[in-house]
Amino acid sequence: MNIAITSGYVVPVEGDPIDGGTVLIQDGKIVAVGRDVDIPDGVQVVDAQGGWVLPGFVEAHGHLGVHEEADGWAGQDTNEMTDPNGARLRALDAINPGDLGFADALSGGVTTAVIKPGSGNPIGGQTVAVKCWGRTVEEMLVREPVSVKSALGENPKRVYGDQKKLPSTRQGVAAVIRDAFRKAQDYQARRDHAAAEGKPFDRDSTLEILGRVLDGELPWCQHTHRADDIVTALRLADEFGYRVIINHGTEGHLIADVLAERQIPVIIGPLFTSRSKVELRNRSLRNPGILARAGVELAITTDHPVVPIHFLVYQATLAVKEGLDRDTALRSITVNPAKIMGLADRVGSLKPGLDGDVVIWSGDPLDIMSRALRVYVDGREVYVYSDERGEGVVADPYYRES
Repeated sequence: MNIAITSGYVVPVEGDPIDGGTVLIQDGKIVAVGRDVDIPDGVQVVDAQGGWVLPGFVEAHGHLGVHEEADGWAGQDTNEMTDPNGARLRALDAINPGDLGFADALSGGVTTAVIKPGSGNPIGGQTVAVKCWGRTVEEMLVREPVSVKSALGENPKRVYGDQKKLPSTRQGVAAVIRDAFRKAQDYQARRDHAAAEGKPFDRDSTLEILGRVLDGELPWCQHTHRADDIVTALRLADEFGYRVIINHGTEGHLIADVLAERQIPVIIGPLFTSRSKVELRNRSLRNPGILARAGVELAITTDHPVVPIHFLVYQATLAVKEGLDRDTALRSITVNPAKIMGLADRVGSLKPGLDGDVVIWSGDPLDIMSRALRVYVDGREVYVYSDERGEGVVADPYYRES
């Protein structure tokens, strides 16, 4: 797709804003960003009319397509709660591109989402990054797997405790994770020995993926709220040497210095929820600011559908109200989640070589009265706000003009 978005207030995120700037997209990729950009013949020109032009937002932790809205039991594929170790499971295999949440995402300027299994298991499965528009997961795919999801705290101990199975305590949850990694270490040793001797070896998809975590190929996305559970996550990561990303991190602000010193990123949220369980008693919109001021690399999440995904930017806005630096807030829904999840070579900012995921806003997106007017994914216009209809219109991915 070849398009030039002109006459906008361009906010690259990584770089100074450009008033009256242009973003040129060719073959679905950004090729130029600036004030004086040569526009080749045949390129469609879209006049932003002074609107704010930003990269599409990146949701670092959500359940689009696997926890479908308005479908009840039939659309619930988030947790495979029959096995505490679900490392072999893939969120990719359960995504329905027709989930209503994808259209909501576009209306809120979100063009990329990292979709994760739920937190019912100590080890939930593999995560995947997708664009928020398309007919099939393969067409939407950015990268997979992106990480492996794991959970500590109340959720897994409740799920299996209710079944009178291991784990029913925090001790048990940590033990399941520890046992799984020890088995993966033994598996790698046996596999390498068999390869050295040229002997056949029975593969194990669960242990193979855990081996990739041990080898540093995939980060460990650790669902955890309480400060003591966060420290358990760090303890386990130290024991086995893998890279951990704290997801939720509700009480991360209580040990912000520890996280900053160790350069542990935090995907914080959801922030628009009640304190529905003990782990959330210290949830506050002040917490992102405390973490950021301590030097923690921060992303904000809706945990969709816990908070509707189009409210991602509003969480950032109200976090600013409660002390989060404005620029950090914008980075927390663009380049930071892209970097944390290993996607910054594709999305998260406006610069040459990245995907043509661009949103034209009516004004500053951190102003709650601003709205996304036009959304482009890989240079294709997929969402337009219609003044006449008073609502957004999403392009039908099943009908495409040649």
